[in-house]
Amino acid sequence: MKIALAQVASPDSESPAHRLERVRTLLTDITEPVDLIVLPELWGIGYGHFADYRSAGESLHGPTVQTLSKIAAERHCYVHAGTIVERSDGDRLRNTAVLIGPNGRIIHHYSKIHVFGYESLEAKLLEPGKQIHTTETPFGPMAATTCYDLRFPGLWTELVRIGAKIVVVPAAWPAARREHWQLLTSARAVDNQVFVIACNATGTHNAVEFGGHSRIVDPWGTVIAEAGTAEGITIADIDPGSVDRIRTEFPVLRDRLDDYSILDHGRVSL
Repeated sequence: MKIALAQVASPDSESPAHRLERVRTLLTDITEPVDLIVLPELWGIGYGHFADYRSAGESLHGPTVQTLSKIAAERHCYVHAGTIVERSDGDRLRNTAVLIGPNGRIIHHYSKIHVFGYESLEAKLLEPGKQIHTTETPFGPMAATTCYDLRFPGLWTELVRIGAKIVVVPAAWPAARREHWQLLTSARAVDNQVFVIACNATGTHNAVEFGGHSRIVDPWGTVIAEAGTAEGITIADIDPGSVDRIRTEFPVLRDRLDDYSILDHGRVSL
């Protein structure tokens, strides 16, 4: 399986419409065949442009997804659109990831469950998602989380319980906490014996520098590929079959309890 991580910047001086066209060209110009293209979180609007969330909200069939659907169909590959500010159901807004199949149709979408509140207005403006699921692909069951979700291992445990073997993580992770990004993407891969395909934003917008270093980590914790801080495309091959091999050879998941709350709780005084 060949994957292209499209690490994108969202400068303040650039309109979302211009950025969409620029990214369309960036993806169209990938010269080699790939099976999956992945974009970052809220790259179209720029994560930190909170004042524009409502005006920039779009449906799952809006201009961003329509543009990327054409690319998926033309290249006959999967395209993970990163996330959009999705407007739905009574004008509610969510941070929603979208996976498009090689036929140009949406096959998976996930609304971010852990919306971010620290030095961010995301939690005030956007509703958290309430559903998780996996989608069957020729490369194995695929799921998504988004950015801050990396910090909540219980969500990942549940994704594995329902079958996930590849988890895509679009993000707008700041440079100030880049070491956490690298640590947590590796930890979630090892904890859950899954591929973590993590595409981060880069550049600076709304006075925040984003961390880049988009990366692919295999189920043994090996970093297959890692970008730097420049905008651009990083391409790497993975072997999806290694998930089953590693889970068989080192069966950690077999020993995980379904519910740790059943254990006796208490405080020991010494």
